[in-house]
Amino acid sequence: MPAERKRNITQVINDYSKRLFGFIRKRVKNEADAQDIMQDVFYQFVGNTQPIEQLSGWLFTVARNKITDSQRKHKPANFSDLYSDEEQDDIDGFSELLMDTGDDPEKEYLRTLFWQELNTALQELPEEQREIFIKHELEGVSFKELSEATGEPVNTLISRKRYAVLHLRERLKALKEELLNY
Repeated sequence: MPAERKRNITQVINDYSKRLFGFIRKRVKNEADAQDIMQDVFYQFVGNTQPIEQLSGWLFTVARNKITDSQRKHKPANFSDLYSDEEQDDIDGFSELLMDTGDDPEKEYLRTLFWQELNTALQELPEEQREIFIKHELEGVSFKELSEATGEPVNTLISRKRYAVLHLRERLKALKEELLNY
């Protein structure tokens, strides 16, 4: 790479890094993802062989596309992935209670109560949402396999599961609070 091209690339990176990072950071969950996206944008810039007329517009368009690609890749795969970080500690305790296989009769009763409530809440869902939730979350079938079996696009299946999860979270919220504060 000629020395002049290196200086130009360095100058562009120095001139646009701060603004571009701020733009990306507002649109992604964490700083590490923002840094990865910014690195991808500059990597694409360095590898570009075509003339760029509006450099700032080009950089921000590439950044927006990289953000969109990143968000598509990070669709929640599991029920627990839909919880925020502050909720995760509660969920860990909740999961521990439900998956404990000890001989404690009280915990056994609470597990039975939870599974009964979950089953009731699942029966309230439309059949498509219920089936996707059960197959993916409880039976561990991937969205790709479900898509091949049903002929439905993966995004449709993800959407159905999301609606199911939102309903179940709302429906089981009171029970979760009761069990966690037990």
